This record gives sequence, C-alpha cells and structure tokens, in this order.
Amino acid sequence: MASTYIQRTASSAGNQKKWTFSAWVKKNSIGADEGIFGFPENSTNYLRIRFKGGDNIQIDNDYNDTLTMNLRTNAVYRDTNAWYHIVVAYDSAQATDTNRVKLWVNNEQVTSWDSPSYPSQNANTRLGNSGANIQVGATVGNEYFNGVMSHVHYCDGYAYAPSDFGETDSTTGQWKIKTSPSGLSYGTNGFWWLKDSIATTDHSSNSNVFSVGGGTLTKTEDCPSNVFATMNVLANFGTQWALFENGNTYVRSAGSGEAFIASNLGIPATSGKFYTEVKYTAGGSVSNIGISGRMNPTAAADYVGNKSDSYVYRQNGQKKSDDVASSYGDSYAVGDIIGIAVDATNSKIYFSKNGVWQNSGDPTSGATGTGAAFTISTTPTDGFYFMACAKESGSDKNYYAWNFGNGYFQTTAVSSAGTNASGIGIFEYDVPTGYTALSTKGLNL
Repeated sequence: MASTYIQRTASSAGNQKKWTFSAWVKKNSIGADEGIFGFPENSTNYLRIRFKGGDNIQIDNDYNDTLTMNLRTNAVYRDTNAWYHIVVAYDSAQATDTNRVKLWVNNEQVTSWDSPSYPSQNANTRLGNSGANIQVGATVGNEYFNGVMSHVHYCDGYAYAPSDFGETDSTTGQWKIKTSPSGLSYGTNGFWWLKDSIATTDHSSNSNVFSVGGGTLTKTEDCPSNVFATMNVLANFGTQWALFENGNTYVRSAGSGEAFIASNLGIPATSGKFYTEVKYTAGGSVSNIGISGRMNPTAAADYVGNKSDSYVYRQNGQKKSDDVASSYGDSYAVGDIIGIAVDATNSKIYFSKNGVWQNSGDPTSGATGTGAAFTISTTPTDGFYFMACAKESGSDKNYYAWNFGNGYFQTTAVSSAGTNASGIGIFEYDVPTGYTALSTKGLNL
C-alpha cells in the first residue's frame, strides 16, 4: 500500500561522512513525491532519497533548515513495469566535489543534474545521527513510496559501487541482481533487508531489526529476476481508473461511464499458455473480465468485449466479443475469483469461477478446445493479447484484485495454493497443466 514503510531507531551514532545505499525498486505511479530512503529527524533536519514529483531522483540533506546538499537528476524515471537498481554512495572526504556523492541507476552513473549543490568536504549528513528513525519506503513529510522494493542495503561507513550489488548478465547483457552479494561490510547502523521475504529481519551481521511503521507489508513474487504482469497505470484512457495499489494489481474504476484497463505484459498472439486469477471485490455495474488485443484504447467505448479482438466473461454469465453477447456460464458476484486460461498456441480461451471451469471447459484439450469460451480468431490490434477488465456502464465503482502469480489478492494471501507444474507464481486454484504465469520467466519458457 502507498502508506507502507519500515523503520528502526538508531541507538548509536554511525558514520555520517561515508555510506552506501542500494535498493531495487519498482514504481507504481508517476508524478508524485515518493520517499525511498530517509533519516527524518524533523522537518528541518533530515536526509532523504526520493522520487521527486517530476519523476526525477533527488538526494538532499537539511541541517537546521539549511540545505547542505541538493542533487536532482535531469533524467526522469517513469517506467512502472521495470525494476530500477538505485545506488547512492556518499564519501565527503573526497577532494573533488562531484566525487562526494554518486548516483547510479541500473549501473549507469548519473552525471547530469539540475543545478546541483554538492556537500562541502568532510561534511556530515543527518544519516547516522543517534536517536532518530531510519526509514525505508518513506521520508520526511510522510512521503511514502508507492511501489515494490527488494534487496535493500545500507552500508554504514563504506562507499561501494553498483558491481558490489549487481552484475551484467553474460547472455542478455542486462543488469541483474546479485541475490547473494559477498564481501560487504555494514558498519554500526547498516542492514540488508528484503532478501527473500517480507520479514523485517536484517540479513547482515548486525541484526538491526526493523518494524513496520505504517500500512500493510505484503509479499510479492514480482522481483528483479522475474517481472510479473500488473495492470498498466500508463494506459489509463481518460483517467477511467482512479486507484492503483498493491503493485498495480488492485484497481478501481471511476464512478461514471465505461472503464477499461489492460495488463502491461502481453501474450504472444500465436504461442504460449498463460493463467491468471482476478477477484471481483466490489461494484455493481456490468463487469467484463478477459483479454484484449489493445493495451491503450483511444475511446472509453473500446472497453474489453466491445471489439473483435477482445474476449470476455461477463458478470451476468454471458461471454462477449465484438459487442455480441451470448450465453456461457454462471453469473459471478463480489467475492468470486475468476480464472483466465489463454491457450494462444491453439487460439482458445477458458474461464473458471471459483475453480470450476465454465461450460465444462478443459484448458488442456488443445486444438479440440473442449468447453472453450472462444476460439480466438482476430489478430490483436497491438500485436499481443493483454489481460483486461472493464466496467460497461453505470455510476458504480468496480474493484478488481488481480493475482498474476503474486500469491495475493490485494493484501490477502491465497487461502491454499493450488498446484502449478511450472513453478512460476502462486495461485488460489490449480494451474492447468501446460500453463504458467504471465511473467518474464513465463514468457521465456
């Protein structure tokens, strides 16, 4: 959730002249002030690393209401589907001012700043001052990070490079996480958090245990090594969707008219088998759940089910495509979980309600397509099919909690995970044999 953060009180002073912060972060939103890491003693004494409202990264330090350091990137960071590796190394003993603070994003050092103000030589930061809270996911002024974090390191008294936390993949050439970095020292107040779980355990040798300062800490399978689909906050035509939470897996439509939203990862038009679940958590207007060949419609009336390249299961039990509805299965209501099995290899789509495949469907029937809701017969407009949902009309606000394999519906974990032969993702119900989660690893099976 957007107000979730963790914290611990520094019981003794650390090194205020030299330190490194490293974290892998995935944004949920754009255009807001969002704290990544901070040491907020009060409104006039703090250090913070944050996304500034223009989606720049800002590093600043305030001492008695005087900024002793203020760096803001000219570059902006607006990809809500990517994991960013952010490393900040502070070493004020350096003779050259530009060497005293260094920022890397995905192993690329940032050298272009908007009117930078570097710290003076041997200047302290507020970070490391005894008695104040160290916060991850928030900074001064209740600026919370609305996103996902993994492998957060703070090395007190040491200036490290990105290569100490990540490495270049020899096959793809991409920057990737080191899940078990070696040779790191953490000093007095240092820590290594969010290694394998949401436990507030410190995985460094310090045992600097954190506590949840606010919100609900929720685990996700989405990580720098395997990016899962989410709903696409950047494809929100006419701001039809007013709420994006929990890693953009929980969405709420606006109150009036039609609303359409699709996933940010797509299914190849002619190959692969993918499974997803979505819980309809609130609403009253006609709900459509399915797939669409359009990621970003040009009009509200292009809601999923209204075009020839979209195929949906309607709330009233009908199926619908190209604005033509026909009988199909049971109606569904608030609290029901709809399963979507897309067999792009055989051009079929199946829907389940609370684990029961509708119309006696058999997603493993291959080209026969036993009980399939549709034979997919239209080339997708945008080249891929996207998981999607829509509200057709009315003044109600519809809520959807998507489980792309994260193992949660909003903040509620699946009650008893079903079988999943691919080993990718955690779902409420059994994943049909041969299907997998819509994720980067799933797409590359």
